[in-house]
Amino acid sequence: MSLSSDKYQALVNLLEQLRTDVSNLYVTTPDMKQRVASLQQLFAQEIVPLAVDANSREQSYQTEISKQLRLLEVDVMFLQGARQTSTVQTRLKTISDRLTTLTQYCHAILQQDTQE
Repeated sequence: MSLSSDKYQALVNLLEQLRTDVSNLYVTTPDMKQRVASLQQLFAQEIVPLAVDANSREQSYQTEISKQLRLLEVDVMFLQGARQTSTVQTRLKTISDRLTTLTQYCHAILQQDTQE
């Protein structure tokens, strides 16, 4: 496994753990906010600097991952402001779906790495 693959696998592990915790309600909103910040930091410091061909599919996935991480941060802020139970449930579902999407992007990159 390449260094790049190791970094993406670490990101996948953190995403899946957060998604599990969100689904099982094992995480508070402030904790979730901190973990999303940690995900963003890992991505920005460990993955983005990796040399990527500007025309590669991985570059496209990185752009999407970056966007989804920012949207995840917004989702958590909306969850923090939710007062009604139905709204909280909707926000948690949105967060879980976004974490799934992020995981799928990472898996696509990892799959691409194994095919090269």
